[in-house]
Amino acid sequence: QVRLVESGGGSVQAGGSLRLSCAASGSIFRLYTAGWYRQVPGKERELVATVTSRGTIDYAEFVKGRFTISRDNAKNSVYLEMDSLKPEDTAVYYCNARSASYSIWGQGTQVTVSS
Repeated sequence: QVRLVESGGGSVQAGGSLRLSCAASGSIFRLYTAGWYRQVPGKERELVATVTSRGTIDYAEFVKGRFTISRDNAKNSVYLEMDSLKPEDTAVYYCNARSASYSIWGQGTQVTVSS
């Protein structure tokens, strides 16, 4: 089974950038749809961006033009480049890998954007 470990979170001022990384164990990661989600206290976890095994990408409207998702199957990794960050982007960001049978989550990484 795939295991996911996120890194790259932190604190940044509004307008700044961060790059999140998610490293997966297991070569079958390349067969999974990989994605990033985020959650703030008291709210449901929401989709940020996904990339399928074939490279089809989908973004939430609120990050279009600011965030870029990418994956490197040779490194079993998925990335989220976040630019023009806003205070409302503050959340715990989770990496996800899913197939028809599984949906696997990382432990999350905190992103804090100050105004």
